[in-house]
Amino acid sequence: MTDSAGPAARVQAWIGERADDMAGLVTRLVSCETENPPGRNLAQCAAMLHEEMDRLGLAPETLEVGPAGTLEDPRVIRGAAGAGSRLVYFHGHFDVVPVQDRAQFTARRRGGTITGRGTADMKGGIVSMLYGAAAARDLGLLGGGRVVIHLVCDEETGSAVGSGYLRERNLIDSGALAMLTAEQSGEAIWNAAKGAISMRVDVRGRPAHVGRAFTGINSFWHMLRVAAPLEDYARQMSQRHTRYPVGEGEAAGTMIVVGGQCGGGSNFNVVPARTWFTLDGRFNPEEDLDAELARLTSMINGAAARAGADVAVEVTQFAPAADTPPDDHAANVLGQCVAEVTGAPARYELCAGCLDTRWYAQLGIPAFGFGPGRFEVSHGPDEYVEEAALRRVAAVYALFAGRLLT
Repeated sequence: MTDSAGPAARVQAWIGERADDMAGLVTRLVSCETENPPGRNLAQCAAMLHEEMDRLGLAPETLEVGPAGTLEDPRVIRGAAGAGSRLVYFHGHFDVVPVQDRAQFTARRRGGTITGRGTADMKGGIVSMLYGAAAARDLGLLGGGRVVIHLVCDEETGSAVGSGYLRERNLIDSGALAMLTAEQSGEAIWNAAKGAISMRVDVRGRPAHVGRAFTGINSFWHMLRVAAPLEDYARQMSQRHTRYPVGEGEAAGTMIVVGGQCGGGSNFNVVPARTWFTLDGRFNPEEDLDAELARLTSMINGAAARAGADVAVEVTQFAPAADTPPDDHAANVLGQCVAEVTGAPARYELCAGCLDTRWYAQLGIPAFGFGPGRFEVSHGPDEYVEEAALRRVAAVYALFAGRLLT
């Protein structure tokens, strides 16, 4: 590569020379079984990331968060490339959703793809971010600015421990120019993301042997009556469409899942004294989450009163939507970098899920999801990432940081 080559060509050459290193790191990260829930092996994975970041010269610091629910030894890792007051954040998470088969923790590298749990969401994205930051520094693109890297351990269960820790301790600078997270956007720019409400509804009854069932109170029957109105609610919300562009094949409405988890009872021949179910929703940015939470709570309590049921409602996640306008300066710079690296116009879309961008957007920081994985394979049995996508995304991160900071 000659000295006259442009920044994009130099970045891509730097990253291309390290393609095997990037793929190898993805496979090692996959082998670290960071299932959340419950949140296992977090310290082990944090140590692996700390070592790799140190090798790349990214000045890692591991923060021990302290006990939190079922999370085992939760950690947050911070790192940096460059120096100066102008700042861009790269943010990611190293926890993954539970597997369908333990074999998913053994990555398979074949034909330019890496298959395994977390390749798309988002251990592959972490690798792109780390190498993008290192490339920008080594090639002198950062000028007088810096990239700060945040890696958290609990995004799959709401991020209150990891990202919440950063916010509570004022470790996110509201003066930052932008934030990027390498979630599984399929190389589209997610400039907006849905909000989330998750709930658990417990229904209490009174146990009795089947031979004296008339003396008991069947919590299961009551649960059916409490949950019934939520079917209509889910149908109505699915028809309230967003004004934001959505990806091909994605829903334009708010999506609600009732009964994603449910359970109860002590034995087949005993009137169940306790039954429970969950509700999980991803709400379009146009929706008022406070109003919808109040509506849901009122609906559940009303149905319980009509059925004579004893219920308790626990809100397990309440996360606002995030939105950065596509005409924002940082959004334009990101779009230019994407087009330059991929050779195609940038696509701005609404993420169908809830992203950690919200923790930054709430502080007024332009925040985006952009990553190599694909949303439609994430969380599934055949989750994968393309190695070429890892390299393209790393190049975009390097160029974006360099151009925004200089």
